[in-house]
Amino acid sequence: MRFSDFDRSSWEQNHQFYDTCLLPFTGLTGLESPLEMASALERLRDLLDLIEKPFQGRIVTYPAVQYLGKGYIDLINEICRNVKSNGFQFVIVATADIKASRQEIIESDLVLSPPDIFASQKIGANPAVGERILQMWKGEN
Repeated sequence: MRFSDFDRSSWEQNHQFYDTCLLPFTGLTGLESPLEMASALERLRDLLDLIEKPFQGRIVTYPAVQYLGKGYIDLINEICRNVKSNGFQFVIVATADIKASRQEIIESDLVLSPPDIFASQKIGANPAVGERILQMWKGEN
């Protein structure tokens, strides 16, 4: 579910079931044309669909970090730390275009970065995303 799908009552009643925060990271620089930005957001949306739909009821999607810039790794690590201190057990950082890893984003439990995961395969046809999330929950990542 998206953060905006909750009201106070539904969150208070059900928050214990949502142990995983999904933090999208677009990685825009501001140098993109409007068409390039739209394309980047569509790729990220497609990746988020692979995560949100099969795991609805356990994952809460937070607002995206949109722009890449100096200190962005520190910012993402800080956000991961903060959401964990707010009750989430796991944080997944998902980025469709930026090469990112847990070696950089050390506060996350999983980084899903298709440039590394899928190489030349089409993202929508690959079950690796769900498998990696299940491995994370089992402590196998």
